[in-house]
Amino acid sequence: MLKQRMIAVLILRNGQVVQSIRFKHTNVIHADPIHAMEAFNKWAVDEIVLLNVSLEPSSAEKFVEIIHRISRECFVPLSVGGWITSEDYAQQLLRSGADKLVVNSIVSEAPELVTRLSESYGRQCIVASIDVCRSEGNDTAVAVDRGRRIVTSSPGDWAKRCVELGAGEIFFNSISHDGARRGYDLENLKAVCSAVGVPVIAFGGVMTWEHMAEGLRAGADAVAAANIFHYTEQATRKAKSYLADEGFRMRVEGRAFAQAGNDAIDG
Repeated sequence: MLKQRMIAVLILRNGQVVQSIRFKHTNVIHADPIHAMEAFNKWAVDEIVLLNVSLEPSSAEKFVEIIHRISRECFVPLSVGGWITSEDYAQQLLRSGADKLVVNSIVSEAPELVTRLSESYGRQCIVASIDVCRSEGNDTAVAVDRGRRIVTSSPGDWAKRCVELGAGEIFFNSISHDGARRGYDLENLKAVCSAVGVPVIAFGGVMTWEHMAEGLRAGADAVAAANIFHYTEQATRKAKSYLADEGFRMRVEGRAFAQAGNDAIDG
């Protein structure tokens, strides 16, 4: 049976790792992202996601350089996103060491590009990022372009569209939960997990390890966090131990664990 994953997210603005609170990125955590990545390498994280949230398209070139540096020291799969608007740029990121591409706005603005990338590099290479927010009337909406433009009111339908275009994985985030320390947006997470048959990564709002357990119980195949991992020593190891004790199929170094109702399997 496949293990459930724990993913560390690095949010970069102008080449620096920043804290994200409801998609506002003002507090710099690390001036050099390679230092954060080195810590995650030591702390047994399963994957790393790097997102370039810089407002200027010119940041794309520097981001490629950062990916090249990080990939030389990174020992886990590396997913990258931000300003992927052409096949040429996607190829630059992959040649620089990225394993997967995280796409967002182009699902709306250039859906044919999503399909071409999937056909060129394989469905497993394409991760569709879905950001949900509250629209007028407090209804759920899906937004693109760093949360600034609403495209639909149904996260589940949008997730289906992403998969139809060629995405092999969904990266789910909620703008209202981002950095709010109240856990994942479980209602919309469940809707997305129920709508598609591809892996779903839950992100946005983790303050306790139990929040991660709630995400897995909601149907996510992987749980991701950013802020809490930067401020808690040995964070991913502690989180994995907690989840393994709760019966989830986490890969934990140096120990065996059991999923509730199943025989013990090697971690």
